[in-house]
Amino acid sequence: MRGTSAREVTRSAPFQLVARLGLIAYGLVHLLVAWLALQVAYGDLDGDGVGKADKTGALQSISGGTGGDVVLWLVAVGLGVSALWQLAEALEKGRSAWRRAMNVGEAVLFGYLSFTAGKLAAGSPATSTDQAQQGLVGSLLAESWGKPVVVAIGVAVVAAGAALAWHGHSHDFTQDLDLSSASAGTRRAAVRLGHVGYLAVGAVYAVAGTLVVVAAVQSDPAKATGLDVALKTLAAQTYGTVFLTLIAAGLATFAMYTLFDARFRRR
Repeated sequence: MRGTSAREVTRSAPFQLVARLGLIAYGLVHLLVAWLALQVAYGDLDGDGVGKADKTGALQSISGGTGGDVVLWLVAVGLGVSALWQLAEALEKGRSAWRRAMNVGEAVLFGYLSFTAGKLAAGSPATSTDQAQQGLVGSLLAESWGKPVVVAIGVAVVAAGAALAWHGHSHDFTQDLDLSSASAGTRRAAVRLGHVGYLAVGAVYAVAGTLVVVAAVQSDPAKATGLDVALKTLAAQTYGTVFLTLIAAGLATFAMYTLFDARFRRR
């Protein structure tokens, strides 16, 4: 698809419906991660009886329920179409480099989650982000030039977390919304939920990125963990339960924001 034809497809009613359902599915994933994080916060530090407290674990928790495979296929399709929507937005003329980067980043994330949901729905096991990250970092640290590369990756993840936090703090996300038809109360709710939600998501990514840097400095791939162990690391600290509860509340807030994003996202 190119030019006008691509815009016509992405702005068509069927495409918009599925893509917006994909945004809701993305919120559902964060809501489930928030629930898993709360279980970790209140006593299940080893994960006994609790799935991985990351996006893969959230999708796995769906597969275990009644009709879970059907829901996962719907999630996979919705997120896949949302990924295409993000790529189409990135290609629009007049878009700033920062916003193009945000679109591409979300497209990659949506695509990955769509692939993972599809694998689980088809009955195949999905590798957790922690395992995949440890494998990548381990292979890099085995090379003489690997340590600075891993440090750079960790710093990039921290920077991404800071960028997400700024995206929420500055209300930059409102540029993607068309709230002209919304009531004053709805506009306030959308802005406040996005503000808090993006700050929480940014904080989680920053912690995960910091652990990658620590893994590189200490040459210990086991410390290069994703969201799951990042949350468990927080829970083990002084006042960790309080911090993790706040993060869970923030992730749930972001999940609620995605409902507004799905409803008011600009075509």
